[in-house]
Amino acid sequence: MRPIPAISARLDGAGAIVTGAGSGMGRATAILLARAGASVAVTDVRLEPVQAVVEEIASEGLRASAWTLDVADPAQINSVAQEVAASFGDLSIIVNNAGISANLPIDDPSYDDHWDRHISVLLTAQQRLIRAALPHLRRAANPRIVNIASTEGLGATAGFSAYSAAKAGVIGLTRSLAVELGNSGITVNCICPGPVETGMTQAIPGEAKQTYAARRTALRRYGLPEEVAFMTASLCAPAASFVTGAIIPVDGGLMARNA
Repeated sequence: MRPIPAISARLDGAGAIVTGAGSGMGRATAILLARAGASVAVTDVRLEPVQAVVEEIASEGLRASAWTLDVADPAQINSVAQEVAASFGDLSIIVNNAGISANLPIDDPSYDDHWDRHISVLLTAQQRLIRAALPHLRRAANPRIVNIASTEGLGATAGFSAYSAAKAGVIGLTRSLAVELGNSGITVNCICPGPVETGMTQAIPGEAKQTYAARRTALRRYGLPEEVAFMTASLCAPAASFVTGAIIPVDGGLMARNA
C-alpha cells in the first residue's frame, strides 16, 4: 500500500499579496496567511488601514508590510508586484480581494461610468495583478492565485448588474487561467462569499440582515470575514496542490437553498 506523504499547510518562505486588505475579508486573510508563515504585502487604496493591519500582524511576531495600491491603476499594480517580490525574495501567492459595490439601475444616466468602474476594479484589476506577478509565480515552489468573486456571480440581485457581471467574469477568468497555467503548476481558484459582515454590508440595518439571512441562507445568519478567509488561506497551502479551477461558495448555504 502506498504510504501517505507528508503534506503541509505551512507557508514558510512564501511571499503573498492581498489586495483590499485594510479591512474585512482582506484583513482576515492577511492575518491568517501571516500566521501560516507567509510574508504578507497588505495592500489597499489608503495607507492608514493597511498600516494598522501590519501592526496587528507584527504584534504576533509575524512578517507583513504595507503598500498603497489602487487596483484601478495599472502602473501601481506593476510597481507593487515588483517591489513585493524584491522585498520578500518571493512572490508565490496572489489574493485578488479588492472590491466595490453599488446599486444602480441600468437605465440611470450615469450607468456607463458605474459599469466602467466596477469592471475596472473587480475584474480588469485581477488579471492585471496576475499578469504582473506571473514571472515570479512561475519560479515559485507552490504558486497560488485565489480570486474573490461573489454569489452575485452565480445568481443576481436587481440593481447590481455591473457588480454581477464583473463577478461572473472573475469566475470565468479563474476557470480559464486554471487551465492555461496548470502546466506551470500554478493553481487558480475562486471564492464566492455570500452575505458577510464587512464594510460593504455595514450600512444594512441589523433587522434587515436577520430577515435576509433567515430567508435565504441554510445557516440563518451572516458570515464573518474570518470564515471566508479560512477557505482562502486553505487554498494557498502546499497541501492544496491538486485543487484548481474550483469555484467555492462560502455562503452559509445560500446557493443550496431553494426555500
